Amino acid sequence: MFILLQAACVLLMVRNKGYQGSHVLNSSNKVVGNVYTAAANTKEYFSLKRENDILARENSILRTLLKSNYNVIPLSVYEKLDTLYKQQYSCLSAKVVNSSVNKRRNYLTLNIGTEQGIGHDMAVMSSDGIVGIVTDASSNFSSVMSILHKDVRVNCQLKKDGSYGPLIWDGKDYRYCLLTDIPTHAKIKAGDTVITSELSGIFPEGIMVGIVDSYERRQNEGFFTVKVKLSTDLKKVNHVYIIKNKFKGERDSLEKMTQKQVDD
Repeated sequence: MFILLQAACVLLMVRNKGYQGSHVLNSSNKVVGNVYTAAANTKEYFSLKRENDILARENSILRTLLKSNYNVIPLSVYEKLDTLYKQQYSCLSAKVVNSSVNKRRNYLTLNIGTEQGIGHDMAVMSSDGIVGIVTDASSNFSSVMSILHKDVRVNCQLKKDGSYGPLIWDGKDYRYCLLTDIPTHAKIKAGDTVITSELSGIFPEGIMVGIVDSYERRQNEGFFTVKVKLSTDLKKVNHVYIIKNKFKGERDSLEKMTQKQVDD
């Protein structure tokens, strides 16, 4: 009986257009608003995976459209404003489904393969920098040899100085690699940026690699060995981009033909 009387009183207060009614309505609206907000936040949390996938796809499209992915061929020395752009690189986004960093030969597994156009010797990078090189691909998965692999050699260069050499991993710390064969006359200092070189043949020039941590001239060597702190945390990398070089086959064929002529 008490509960029924209380309910009747609340109902009369709500129907009343005075202070009590408005106060009760405002309180109820606040409660309902908080419930809706909590529900929206929960829904947003569980949709983060889908949103991340969408953002990764959008980023791959934007990277494909960057002019740095194009070879610029002037149509004429007199037509300075007219330029023919020939697209050399395109990108596909992928997700890392398996990886390692604590072995001498580290690999990553991605969730796309030959059905999506992935093939041997394609470059792989993250939004932070280089990751590795595709070695094998099945229909819907691909295997990537990480830069944390004893057999990987990627030609990189000092951004300011332009001096270049192979980037290797000594198997010690997954956060660092070594840039070797840098000439002793190179202008180098801690904090300098290291990027990929066109000489790599796989990675486009200018992709972020890391920053110079330290450098030394080892005994009986005529070059600097540079310790590079990698910009990509390969222990946490999740989304990556696979770079397709449309001219790689043509370049490889030409270089093999030239080498054969030299050997003959």
